[in-house]
Amino acid sequence: MSLPTHLISEELKVFEIRFKEAVKSQAPLLDRIMRYIVKRKGKQMRPMFVLLSARLFGKVTDVTYRAASLVEILHTATLVHDDVVDDSMERRGFFSVYALWKNKVSVLVGDYLLSKGLLLSLDNKDYTVLHILSDAVRKMSEGELLQMEKARSLNLNEDIYFEIIKNKTASLLAAACSAGAWSVTQDDETAEKMRLFGENTGMAFQIKDDLFDYTNDNVGKPTGNDIKEKKATLPLIYAINHADKATRRQMINIVKNDNKNKEKVNWVIQQVQQQGGIDYAVAKMNEYTKAALDILHSFPENEFRKGLEDLVKYVTERKY
Repeated sequence: MSLPTHLISEELKVFEIRFKEAVKSQAPLLDRIMRYIVKRKGKQMRPMFVLLSARLFGKVTDVTYRAASLVEILHTATLVHDDVVDDSMERRGFFSVYALWKNKVSVLVGDYLLSKGLLLSLDNKDYTVLHILSDAVRKMSEGELLQMEKARSLNLNEDIYFEIIKNKTASLLAAACSAGAWSVTQDDETAEKMRLFGENTGMAFQIKDDLFDYTNDNVGKPTGNDIKEKKATLPLIYAINHADKATRRQMINIVKNDNKNKEKVNWVIQQVQQQGGIDYAVAKMNEYTKAALDILHSFPENEFRKGLEDLVKYVTERKY
């Protein structure tokens, strides 16, 4: 499954130019870091969701391009800050900003990006788009803090897990779709429907990401990584809650106290598979995927609706 970039190839070219312009700085160090970040950008899925959500309803506008830039700026800012929080030396296979420029610079770079995003919207009076995206940033921060709080006690509550991923991951994708739709329609009801479409897609995206911890495919991150970080993901939560008392106690003990022991982590992974944790998580992912597609199919059929369908499938069928 490939990304439907052909449908918005011209729009993506314009976006690239606008995004580079939006983040550049007069300060030499900042400008050097911005160029480093832009060169090592990811797949830019969130801007694609903005652009395709806009094209679903009409032609892309200047507001759309600014919304796509704001989404990417905010996403980049959170990644720079995340690498500081997680003490992460790598980002997308390259040295992270944190690895090259350390704590203070990384925090200030993240802050700089946030301020550039705010000004991009305020200078152009894109108040609704700014409100949509600012709410997403609030939710992302709350989700991250809730996850950190619950990691101490190893949260095994499924409802709390869904609350965390809805805020931490799904909120930005939801905002991207909502902002894209609003930039063309200026219709709150349409924007809200697209927000829900994005939210369901984001939930499926995160569950898929969690499933990579329990596969042997070359997925770009070490198998068992979430267990080592004491993250209670859906397959693990389900397996622990459905294991017998002795197995449950042993699994919890390993995740809490022996999560660096490769053999013991592999035993936990086997238990997750045997207890049906993977099958359950896949079923939940498929539920969210169906909910997203049901919302999407309430809009008239066109090539951009098909492009969004392909993007949803890419999210849930990707190999890394």
